[in-house]
Amino acid sequence: MTTEIPKGYLGAEARIKSGPAPELVSTGYALEIADAPLLHEGLGLADLAHVLALTEDGIMPEVASCALTAELLEILATPADEFPYDVVYGDAYNSRERELERRLGDTAGWLHAGRTRREAGRIAFRIALRRRLLDLHDGVGDLALAFATAARLHADTLWADTTYLQPAQPSTFGHYLGAFAEETTRHLSRIQSAYDLANRSPTGSGGVGGSPLLVNRVRDAVALGFDEPGWHTRDVMWSVDGLVDAVFCSAQAVTTVDRLAEDLEIFASPAFGYVRLDASLCRASVLLPQKRNPYALAVIRSGANVLVGRAAGMLATQRTPSARTDNWLHAYGEVAGSVDLASRLVRLGTAVVSSLEVDRDALTREAAAHFTGAADLAESIMVNLGLDYRSAYRVVGHAVGVAIDAGRTALLASDVDLAAKELLGEALSPRPDVESITDPGRIVATRDVAGGSAAGRVREHALRVEGLAAQAYAWSSASRQRVLAAEKDVVDRARTLAGV
Repeated sequence: MTTEIPKGYLGAEARIKSGPAPELVSTGYALEIADAPLLHEGLGLADLAHVLALTEDGIMPEVASCALTAELLEILATPADEFPYDVVYGDAYNSRERELERRLGDTAGWLHAGRTRREAGRIAFRIALRRRLLDLHDGVGDLALAFATAARLHADTLWADTTYLQPAQPSTFGHYLGAFAEETTRHLSRIQSAYDLANRSPTGSGGVGGSPLLVNRVRDAVALGFDEPGWHTRDVMWSVDGLVDAVFCSAQAVTTVDRLAEDLEIFASPAFGYVRLDASLCRASVLLPQKRNPYALAVIRSGANVLVGRAAGMLATQRTPSARTDNWLHAYGEVAGSVDLASRLVRLGTAVVSSLEVDRDALTREAAAHFTGAADLAESIMVNLGLDYRSAYRVVGHAVGVAIDAGRTALLASDVDLAAKELLGEALSPRPDVESITDPGRIVATRDVAGGSAAGRVREHALRVEGLAAQAYAWSSASRQRVLAAEKDVVDRARTLAGV
């Protein structure tokens, strides 16, 4: 099977004696060229930095440097959708090579000295990925602050905290929200770690073992705003564990938002009536006029499912022999798309938290219902009457059964008397003040430990979260400014060289 060879098709003068099969174009090349918008700016920066390095090291003639930088600057200023990326040439790099050859002839050939197209593509991808990770990092910081603000607002809003969705103990709604805030702060360090891996440069990797032409890898890495070169050329070109980390930290961040969304969908239902989403985050039913569907929560939950699947898919791509295109063919779009999706979902979650309407009265009513003070009552009996905890537990549990049989949702002292007589043969003496001991407000006030549910501790924790968010913002701002300054410097030096 032979197809027409496109003009300038790489390898046609050597071993590739046919143009690409239509099946290859539609299945492989189309996949690669779809990444062109993602890589366009990064390829432009990588090419400019490469020309500057070759010129500085005396490898590229100045006349070629000037001509190339002028054209590369023009391409960099051209939107990706206006550049002639053509699927028949394969990936974005090949289309750029073809266009430069059309404009400059053999002069364009100097651009490929000491560098593979994969190296240029890896640099461009890392530039695109680091920007997205910084955006996600800032979004997660905003989410942490939203949780901290909401936790402080509801630091003294009583509610019945649950396990297995069953009423457990009195707590505060602020303490509940603070747990999500704490979890969110851990995502900040995960994203920073993923960024650190992404912001290592493959410049000077050559084919695999390094380039004999470009030996100053630290200089060339710093020139593009990378923190450092990858310290093993084969590893930095072909390893994909950093890609997995980027997708996993994205999935982790959204899973936290998803867990909240799962809860809120229950809490917002009429059966609970604890919270209500802002109208801007809801959608009406086409058929049922009474409905106010919490649509934002469905968007978050479905997005989390997608990201979990992508994370598993990225792990699967590692299971090949090393240094294979298999690992990377789908990676650019999948990884960048995952981080982008995570950023949007995290910001949607922030909007949900920031505008959440909480029915304090409904929460307070439930805090005292369903025997949520039972464990405190058992502990009080143990401490004050000298009964071992398991025996006290059994007395209180039996008393709960008595109350339920009587159709009540709170304990009376008489329930405890009856239970003690049946299990211990006599009533407890002195008689516990059941109403006082099981009062939700009193119970919560006793949780005055670091990270506890007492109002002061909830506010204290909110301050901790705000401090961590401030540190995270400082890191991301410094990282972003360092990268932007380096990228601008590359462009400025290229303009000077080109005389434009």
